[in-house]
Amino acid sequence: MSTSQLPDPKDRPARLTVGVVGAGRVGPALAASLQLAGHRPVAVSGVSDASRRRAAQLLPDVPLVPPAEVLQRADLVLLTVPDDTLPGLVEGLVETGSVRPGQLLVHTSGRYGTKVLDPALRAGALPLALHPAMTFTGTPVDVQRLAGCSFGVTAPDQLRLAAEALVIEMGGEPEWIAEERRPLYHAALALGANHLVTLVAQSMELLREAGVEAPDRMLGPLLGAALDNALRSGDAALTGPVARGDAGTVAAHVAELRKHAPQTVAGYLAMARATADRALAHGLLKPELAEDLLGVLANGTDGTKGEAG
Repeated sequence: MSTSQLPDPKDRPARLTVGVVGAGRVGPALAASLQLAGHRPVAVSGVSDASRRRAAQLLPDVPLVPPAEVLQRADLVLLTVPDDTLPGLVEGLVETGSVRPGQLLVHTSGRYGTKVLDPALRAGALPLALHPAMTFTGTPVDVQRLAGCSFGVTAPDQLRLAAEALVIEMGGEPEWIAEERRPLYHAALALGANHLVTLVAQSMELLREAGVEAPDRMLGPLLGAALDNALRSGDAALTGPVARGDAGTVAAHVAELRKHAPQTVAGYLAMARATADRALAHGLLKPELAEDLLGVLANGTDGTKGEAG
């Protein structure tokens, strides 16, 4: 749904008091975004000094209170805690009688749909799963980045309009994800975003080792173009020595990595194998060149079996 296609006002949630349980990087940003839409943050919980600083920066004058008190004060509660913590948190809040009937309980986990909120549902809460497909810094820039951000949304049918409205009010685009598809959806995002950070960081380290003074300036245009090409053209955007079948060049790469950065060899080999498979399947890598290349990737450059892939 486009942000220009706003739901009818009668379908949009009334102005709500908003609470945040877990003042990590996500919760305060979402609450600040909801505040811009006219909702009113009233309470936030956070334990670490970093959490308290984030809350103070993004939600000034909003009191820090224990989680149970957040639920007492808020109509809409954002549960923005790590995935593995979420089930226990929900059960604990229900067991202590903190959950109120009619209260909107929203978690931001990519892994889970609404079933993780079933204990709260039985207590009368209204469950929503709204996962922003965005990386967060814990600073005010996150609120700006929500504009146009896709949210993976899972909700009961009767709450779909409310879920859409909340996402749109935060500047986002709702994308409906079936309950059983949430783990796959989250794995896809982690594969693309989280691993990208690792690859870029390794590339920058290697460029510094090679004598490049400003690896970020060198990589910026290259990676920007590669990402744009990949999003536009998929596998057709593959370039480089693996896609060309330059086995000698790849062998030289592996040898240099073994010498200067052995911790990167396993990742290089794994990604090169995956790239070769995709290039071969899409007709970009000529079969007659693939055999030597795959031999290099399987055996490394010294005749030993390649590290994990």
